[in-house]
Amino acid sequence: MNSVEQIATDKAPGAVGPYSQALAVGGLVFTSGQLPINPETKAMPQDVAAQAAASLKNVQAVLEAAGSSMGKVLKTTVYLTDINDFAAINEVYATFFKPPFPARSCFAVKSLPLNAKIEIEAVAAR
Repeated sequence: MNSVEQIATDKAPGAVGPYSQALAVGGLVFTSGQLPINPETKAMPQDVAAQAAASLKNVQAVLEAAGSSMGKVLKTTVYLTDINDFAAINEVYATFFKPPFPARSCFAVKSLPLNAKIEIEAVAAR
């Protein structure tokens, strides 16, 4: 059985609870949901498009710390507090990925930690 490796980087915000930024096992990396927090300033943009970009930058930082990249993402899950933001986040999302785009699920949720408007998690190859 492959051993599980904990992934941590200061280039993405630290966990706000008892979880890892990511775990890697075998050839896969599983990120935790990344909030749109700037890891240096701890600030969060107000605009949902800027929040989407910040969340994706954090996903990217965690993946790179694991020896992966956005080009190796197989699946993402996007959580939105307002499904009406779907089109706006798609515009930003498309700038971080190239075809073939990762498989994706998107859910509207009641609320997210720290009152974020978006949270994104990913599964990627290493």
